[in-house]
Amino acid sequence: MSVKARFVGSLRSLSGEEIVTLELQKRLSLKEVIKRITEEKPNLNGAFVLSQPEKMRIAMLILVNGKEISVLKGLETTIKNGDELIFVPVLHGG
Repeated sequence: MSVKARFVGSLRSLSGEEIVTLELQKRLSLKEVIKRITEEKPNLNGAFVLSQPEKMRIAMLILVNGKEISVLKGLETTIKNGDELIFVPVLHGG
């Protein structure tokens, strides 16, 4: 099962690649896929704000097949074969 993760802006620099192809053995939640990405690309770990291992707070825009995860099931969205994930950093200023 193959899934593509695309990194935009500063996330591309942190990952070292624009697109990463992940081979998954089964369907996983988005949260589980993010954990897998950060294991393979530890420089991205700080971009996915982890307050506790069991609780993940995301500080970026995430699209699954062009849909923002808030209109899906958030971090519990099931990722399946052929899905495309896009990670976009959100800039804050004041």
